[in-house]
Amino acid sequence: MKVVLPGGTGQVGAILDRALTAAGHEVTVVTRSPTRAHELRWDGTTPGPWAEAIDGSDVVINLAGRSVSCRYTEENLRAMMDSRVDSARVVGEAIAAAARPPRVWLQMSTATVYAHSFDAPNDEATGVIGGSETGVPDYWAYSVEIAENWERAQTEAPTPATRKVALRSAMVMSPDRGGVFDVLSRLVRLGLGGPVAGGAQYVSWIHDEDFVRAVEFLIDRDDIEGPVNLASPEPLPHRDFMRALRTAWRVPVGLPATRWMAELGAFALRSDTELLLKSRRVVPGRLSAAGFTFAHPEWGSAATSLVGRRTGRTRQNRDTDRLPQR
Repeated sequence: MKVVLPGGTGQVGAILDRALTAAGHEVTVVTRSPTRAHELRWDGTTPGPWAEAIDGSDVVINLAGRSVSCRYTEENLRAMMDSRVDSARVVGEAIAAAARPPRVWLQMSTATVYAHSFDAPNDEATGVIGGSETGVPDYWAYSVEIAENWERAQTEAPTPATRKVALRSAMVMSPDRGGVFDVLSRLVRLGLGGPVAGGAQYVSWIHDEDFVRAVEFLIDRDDIEGPVNLASPEPLPHRDFMRALRTAWRVPVGLPATRWMAELGAFALRSDTELLLKSRRVVPGRLSAAGFTFAHPEWGSAATSLVGRRTGRTRQNRDTDRLPQR
C-alpha cells in the first residue's frame, strides 16, 4: 500500500510513519524541511512536484498544521487556522488533479470541535459543537472555528473518486519525547502532577497503538466517511487522569494547581491553558458502532503500558509501535 503523509514529521506523523513502514507499506512524508530519503518538500499552500506522490497512491493522511503547543496570541491562532485550511485545500487540489487518485483521504481534525462539557459525552451523532459556551474565554470559540474550517476544506474538495474521513482526534498518548504524555510525565515526576483548577474537567485521550489501529481500520472500511472520533471510550476527569498517571510512575503525590498557577505554568511553557482547562468529554461513537475494539480502553492500564515502554523498552519503541499483522 502506498501512503502519503503531508505534515508527517510531527509526533502523530512519526507514530504513523514508523508503524506503517514497519508493516511493510511504502510511506512518503511531505514536509517543509525534508531530511530523509522518503520525504518530499512542500510549502503547505501551493501545488508542486510533491503532488506526484499523491497520483497513484492508495491513501493520503493529511496531518499538516501549526502546533497547538504555543501561546494563543492573535498571530498564532491565525497561523493555526491558515496552516490547516491551506494544507487541506492544496491536498484536495492534488487529489482532484490526480490521474489515479487515492481511494481514501484521512484528514486530521480535533476533538476540540466539541463544546466544553462536564455532563453528557459527545459522540459524532449527538455531540454538541462548541463556540457558544458561557463562562469560558472568548478565544476558545476560535479554536472551534479552526476545526470547523479545517473539516470544511476537506468536505468541499472536489474529489468524487476518493472517500473522505475527518479524524476528530483526542490527545494521542505515546512515550515519544516531546509529546503530551512526555510533558505530563515530567510534571508528575517533579511532584507537580496534581489536579488543575479542581480537576473536574474531562480529559479525552487515545493510546498511540489504538490510534494506529483505528487509522488502519478506517482505511479498510469503505463504508465509513465523514467525521470520526478517535478517542478512548473512557474519558475521565483531570483529577482522576493525573492520579492514574502518578500511580503508573509510582509517584505518591502531586501538588494541585489553581487556575492562576496554570496560567503561569502555561506562560512558562509557551503554551495555553485551554489545553488544560477545556473539558473534553468525547467518545468514539462511530468506531464502536462499526465494531472497532480498543486494546487500551482504560487510562490506568494504558498509562502503565506507556510508562513501561518509556522506562523498560525504550529501544524497542520502533518495533512495538507497528501495526498488527493481518
